[in-house]
This record gives sequence, C-alpha cells and structure tokens, in this order.
Amino acid sequence: ENSALKTIILSLKKMILTFEKRSYKNQELRIKFPDNPEKFMEAELDLNDIIQEMHVIATIPELYHLLVELNAVHSLLGLLSHDNTDILSITGPCVTLSELTDIDTLHESEEGAEVLIDALLEGQVVALMVQNMERLDETVKEEADGVYNTLAVIENMAEFRPGLCTEAAQQGLMQWLLKRIKAKMPFDANKLYCSEILAILLQNNDSKFVLLMFSSQVFKRHNPATAEEQEMMENLFDALCSCLMLPANRDRFLRGEGLQLMNLMLREKKMSRVSALKVLDYGVIGPEGSDNCHKFVDILGLRTIFPLFMKTPKKMKKVGVSDKEHEEHVCSIIASMLRNLKGQQRSRLLSKFTENDCEKVDRLMELHFKYLEAVQLADKRIEGEKHDMVRRGEIIDDAMDDEFYLRRLDAGLFVLQLVCYIMVEICNAGVPQLQQRVHQILNLRGGSVKIVRHIMREYAENIGDGKSEEFKESEQKRILELLENF
Repeated sequence: ENSALKTIILSLKKMILTFEKRSYKNQELRIKFPDNPEKFMEAELDLNDIIQEMHVIATIPELYHLLVELNAVHSLLGLLSHDNTDILSITGPCVTLSELTDIDTLHESEEGAEVLIDALLEGQVVALMVQNMERLDETVKEEADGVYNTLAVIENMAEFRPGLCTEAAQQGLMQWLLKRIKAKMPFDANKLYCSEILAILLQNNDSKFVLLMFSSQVFKRHNPATAEEQEMMENLFDALCSCLMLPANRDRFLRGEGLQLMNLMLREKKMSRVSALKVLDYGVIGPEGSDNCHKFVDILGLRTIFPLFMKTPKKMKKVGVSDKEHEEHVCSIIASMLRNLKGQQRSRLLSKFTENDCEKVDRLMELHFKYLEAVQLADKRIEGEKHDMVRRGEIIDDAMDDEFYLRRLDAGLFVLQLVCYIMVEICNAGVPQLQQRVHQILNLRGGSVKIVRHIMREYAENIGDGKSEEFKESEQKRILELLENF
C-alpha cells in the first residue's frame, strides 16, 4: 500500500515538474521570437500534451498539496493570461481546473480542497478568469467551451466556499455576467449558466441591484422562446428575490422603480407574470416592506393584485406553476399590506373588501375551506404515521415534529395561515360589514371561529425565522390581540 502511494507521488511529481519545464520553455521562446510562431509551435504542443495528462490529478484530491508545493497552481493561472487563445480554449487550464475543482472531488478530500482553493484565490483566479473570458470569442465553439469551463470552476468554488462570492463579485465577475446576459447574442448554454452563477452570487451578496432589474425588463414584453430561456428568466427573478431578502435592497427596489416594473409585468399576462408576483411578495414582506406596500397602493397596484386574487389564471399550469403557489404569493402580498399599510392607503385596501357586495370576502372564505380541507387530509395521514411509530416503539423527537410541521406547511397550511391572518385582520378593521360577512359564511359552511383561532395561535408560535427575539414577541402579541376581537 505504502510503496504504491510512493510510486504515485513520484510519478505525479515528475508530471508536475515536466509541466513546469515546458511552461517555462514556452514562455522563453515566446519572448525570444514574438513574431515567429513557428519557433514556439512545437513547445506549445508539448505544453498542451502535458496539460492534458494532468487531468489525472483530479482523481487523487488528497495529493492536491503537491500542486501547490511544486508551484503548478501558479503556473496554470499564469497560462490564463497566455497570448495564444488556442491552447486556452481548446484544452487549456480551464478544463484542468474545472476537473480539479469538481464539487464531488473536492468533497472527497476536504483538506486537499482547502489547500487548492486557497492557492487559487491567492493567485487572483477570478480576476484572471474574467480577463480571460473577455478575450474569448464565443462564436468559435472551442472558445465558447472555454467560457463554459471557466464558469464551471467559479461555480465549483462558490459551492465549496460560499464566502468567496462577495470577493468574486468585486473582481469584475458580476459586471461580466450581467453584460453577458444582456448581450444581444443568440440564447445558448453559456447564457443560461451565467444566470445560474449570478443567482448563486446574489444569494451571498448585496450589490448590482438596479442592473438586475433592467435584465428582468427583457422579459416584460417577450415570452421566453424555449425551456432554457424560461429557466434563465426564472434564475434572474430568483436572483432578484435573493436580493430582496436584504432589507437595504428594499429601498433600492423602491427607488429603482421595481414596483412599477413588477406591476406592468403582472398586467402584461406574459410568462414573467408568475416570477413578478414572487418578486413583489419578497419586496413587501415584513416590516421592512412597509414603504413598498404604500408605494404599491399609490401606483394603483390594488387594481392589479385583486383580479389575481379573485381568479387564479388558467395559464399558470402551462408554465409549470401550481394554483397553490400562485394563491400563496397573492395571499402573502395582501397579508403584508394589511400588516404594513396605514392611513389613507389602508382605507383603500379595506374598501376593496367591501366593494361589489363583499365579493373579495366570499373568495377569501372559499380559499379558507379549500386549504382547510387539504390540511385536514394531511393531518390525518400524519396522525396515522405517528400512531404507527408509537406502536413500533419509535420516539417522536423534536426533529421529527419539525419535519411533520414542514410537511403540513407544504400541504397547504402556509396558505391557510395567510388566509386566516387576512380574515382576522379585516375583522379587526372596524368595518362591521366585513366581520359579519366572515362569521356568516363560517356558520353557513360549518366552519368555526375556534379552528381559525387555533391555526393563528400555531402560526404565532412558529413566527420569526431569523428575526430578533423582540420582533418575535411583539408580533406574537399583536396576533393574539387580533384574535381577541375576532
């Protein structure tokens, strides 16, 4: 075993040293005969061969430290700024690096992976790769592959070490990605890949917000032509949602006219409508969404959102979105507005519920019974499972309870909680007509105030994921006060 390892280490060292020598020789000849490619052609091909051979190192990540100790990482990065794009794009260091950083390989030897990633970052790998991609001509297939492999290296590193995203974004990568996504080029695998990497960067970052909004404008007028284009559109909108999780970006969204853009998209009835709904939901949620809620009413957003509340569009299924997802976002937006709106804007929202003989309340109650039934079904199933577990002598611990709760949320409890929250809010609004209508329908259909209270208490108990303790407490208190007058 030991002697076999020694043999492997020796042959690896030999390979790396050969690579070093050829790399050096190539550089020397290029400096000596800059205008005479024949003179360094052979050295170039030799270098190319050894780079190909080095792919084998990716099968033994526990020996990655040799690459660093023998300076090979430094030399590989040096080749990225090589004059001849041929060697680069066809076989070059990008392919080798994408294999070395393959995420499964990295996880095989965390120690080797850490050493390699440290060395790459020290060598400014992202900045070099961005410069390199700027030089590649993607109309040439091999060079387009070079871009793809480069993006793979970045994705692998970001997945292994999310912390490097901020740094990567600052080294020109974010600019390059946005430029590439907006470029008037035919849609291809690289464009899709760029949108994926952008979404990864933005989950761990806070910048380039308004540029993203312009990217989403592309989809305001046109439907994506292919499944890949649709996937790219969804990646971009997901990136926007990631951005909106950061409170500072809510304000940028407001100033960058993000609400107007989403409102237009919702009216356009294009595919992007689903995504725009989700972005709007992220933009108005929680106390940080208050300014956006008020602005949304000012730009006549209520006229857009309530038709979507009254009737779930038929087209949703085609785009692969369930009715549940649509109804969840719409109810979440209305719940956020009830939570955040004050003064005249709040009155405008409440008058929506009274107009046309309280039709919005009727629809709300319809959703209440729809989701109540779905949740009761799921509860029955879970109770059965719990019963079986107890019978088998298994213990239902907290983790198991959490899992059951998540399953219930997924089965429709989350939408049911939003619907009940809206019910309780409008019953507390000091508009007798609304409270009467809610109770009248509950009685008519054999529902009960008790069930609504129970759902809201459970909701209050589970509130405040990632929020401060005081927010959690004041929010719970507020909900329980609403229940007293329900």
